[in-house]
Amino acid sequence: MLSLSAADEVQALYKHAYEVKKQYVGTTVYFRGLIELSNVCTKNCYYCGIRSGNPLVERYAIGKEEVLAEAAWCFEQRYGSIVLQAGERSNATWTEFVTELIAGIKELSQGQLGITLSLGEQTEDVYRRWFEAGAHRYLLRIETSNPTLYKMLHPADHSYEARVQCLRTLKKLGFQTGTGVMIGLPGQSVEDLADDILFFYDEDIDMLGMGPFIPHKDTPLGYLVASYDPEQAVETGLKMIAVCRIALKDVNIASTTALQALKPSGREMGLLAGANIIMPNITDTRFRRGYQLYEGKPGLDENALTSRQSLEKSILSIGETIGYGQWGDSQHFRNRG
Repeated sequence: MLSLSAADEVQALYKHAYEVKKQYVGTTVYFRGLIELSNVCTKNCYYCGIRSGNPLVERYAIGKEEVLAEAAWCFEQRYGSIVLQAGERSNATWTEFVTELIAGIKELSQGQLGITLSLGEQTEDVYRRWFEAGAHRYLLRIETSNPTLYKMLHPADHSYEARVQCLRTLKKLGFQTGTGVMIGLPGQSVEDLADDILFFYDEDIDMLGMGPFIPHKDTPLGYLVASYDPEQAVETGLKMIAVCRIALKDVNIASTTALQALKPSGREMGLLAGANIIMPNITDTRFRRGYQLYEGKPGLDENALTSRQSLEKSILSIGETIGYGQWGDSQHFRNRG
């Protein structure tokens, strides 16, 4: 399925994936209001625009009161959940700050806002504290399940094995556990992508956040910008969503901003290929330029309300509904019990 190239066959793949989606998770789209807490990162991944080794990034961290105000707006707009995302840090001051945020969000929403975290590798104790504070979903992207390719994309002190172990720890603690990969990495084969899907299956993953690889000029992979093919990247990204939906059936799959970066209708195309989650960015616009993991990130100047109205219109136009006020938990997680 991942190797299909004829236009009619690719469209048939998307259509079949959509039928599987309708059968297993329905046609309701769930919003996750995304707050990009900070672009300070201790990791130095070779593909990432906010890598610690990039001196051109102006670093920021949003204060507690402002984060809680953004979460309150999200709650008022009846988004069922929020995502707290940031560069990877594990010092005690940072992890305690996140714990306070989780508790504060639970309090202001009377426990009604679902909380997803995407805050990288942490100890089991930190994950447990965050879970006990009220977070219940965690996204930790593996980026590739091929250990050799992983080593090519990361410095020697970044461990593939440690990242996989973090996923297993999250699952053990009771988190709805999500991961994902970059699609179209240099040196990545279609067999690698097929193995990624088998990795999701073997690890019994509840949710997926994955998108096309987009090179960033201020990284060691910046030389790929000139030869990058956005049309091919979109198609491969959509095929990966479709095949994951067909193979994994009842997991939550996000239609990511990277698709929108390559094609204005990319997120809607992702929904029609089998995705069921959208993560609108609700971070204040004055911080967004500082959180560019890849080139061409959309919506840098679009305020949260405008984004909500635009998304609502486009989702309704393709015949889907929006699960306002709902957590939209992974059906796969429910089925696992």
